[in-house]
Amino acid sequence: MSPLLAQAQALAPEIVSIRRDLHKNPELGFAEHRTAQLVADYLTKLGLVPRIMANTGVVATISGQRPGKTIALRADMDALPITEQADHEYVSTTTGLMHACGHDGHTAILLGAAKLLATNNDFPGNVKLIFQPAEEGPGGAMPLINEGVLENPTVDAIFGLHLGTFVVHAGQIALREGPVCAAPDTITIVVRGKGGHGAHPHLSVDAVVAAGHVIVALQTIVSREIDPLSAVVLSLGTINGGYRENVIADEVIIKGTVRTLSPEIRATMPMRIERVIRGTCESLRAEYTFSYEMGYPVLINDRDMTNLAEKVSQRVLGPENTLRATHPSMGGEDFSYFAERVPACFFYLGALNAEKGCHYPIHHPKFNFDEDAIPVGMAMLAEICLEYLQVSATHV
Repeated sequence: MSPLLAQAQALAPEIVSIRRDLHKNPELGFAEHRTAQLVADYLTKLGLVPRIMANTGVVATISGQRPGKTIALRADMDALPITEQADHEYVSTTTGLMHACGHDGHTAILLGAAKLLATNNDFPGNVKLIFQPAEEGPGGAMPLINEGVLENPTVDAIFGLHLGTFVVHAGQIALREGPVCAAPDTITIVVRGKGGHGAHPHLSVDAVVAAGHVIVALQTIVSREIDPLSAVVLSLGTINGGYRENVIADEVIIKGTVRTLSPEIRATMPMRIERVIRGTCESLRAEYTFSYEMGYPVLINDRDMTNLAEKVSQRVLGPENTLRATHPSMGGEDFSYFAERVPACFFYLGALNAEKGCHYPIHHPKFNFDEDAIPVGMAMLAEICLEYLQVSATHV
């Protein structure tokens, strides 16, 4: 067992307690005031000087004993507008809010890694700790970047993790180079017709019928225009229109998401979608408006950083617990903004344990994760920092 993993396991009760406190007190994006204060207070006790950035973000730097490069570690802090359905002792105390994506764990793990590094700081260079608000939306990474979080000192590499209750168990990690998470874009379609009485459809232009044809026609884009080996998901989540059963609706609003892994395919999707909408509406005498809102970019892991994390995991956790993910997630993650600017690796920290009830997917009202993953995450982040900084110093 690596010395840092042993230290992490000894520190685990303290960090688990912090995680449970955060879980009981969830806060939405850019409203993480209590969370940010807790983080800042803990970092101050470690002898660090935390700074508030992007309203509720917290940033601090651990300086090593010698000059060198700077590596950053990032954790997100925000919760979700979901009512928790659980009976454990640390259930959310705020109705309608819960940590259903593990960000309480991410925050606690980074605090634990900070303590490990602050007490084992005989390394070259610096470790920048980034506690980010609002990953769930509207996104806290870009506000931090715009305020200079990757500067002073300049960040040379960045790592992050996400707890996972899918396939990967506590004590394991899964990672891959290249695309890790999709670009999640949002579309809004308004189909407009001419309202009228249900008894006289010939005097109207039925927006419901036109919208129905649009919905069906849009499904042909992925199935008939995109290479089947290229992952694209077009999902329509809401359809709203009409007033009552005997009135032909004059307007229907459709909203959905488009998820892509290829920047090239992503660039073509607005044109493809509008072409289908336009042709369908024209054939049915309806009009339309269409908006396409770009979300987070595709998250792409750097090959060298991924290999470094894999090497560390094989040493700390063992080759049998170091898994290569076979395919990316179609979910979005704004860590991608950091990865666009700095060599990065974002990996999954196993937290599945069905016997403990830790098997529900993220964003589920019963989501929870195996807390045995916490010391593993702490040790992994700390060991990655030491490996990167030592190797970088050797190759200067």
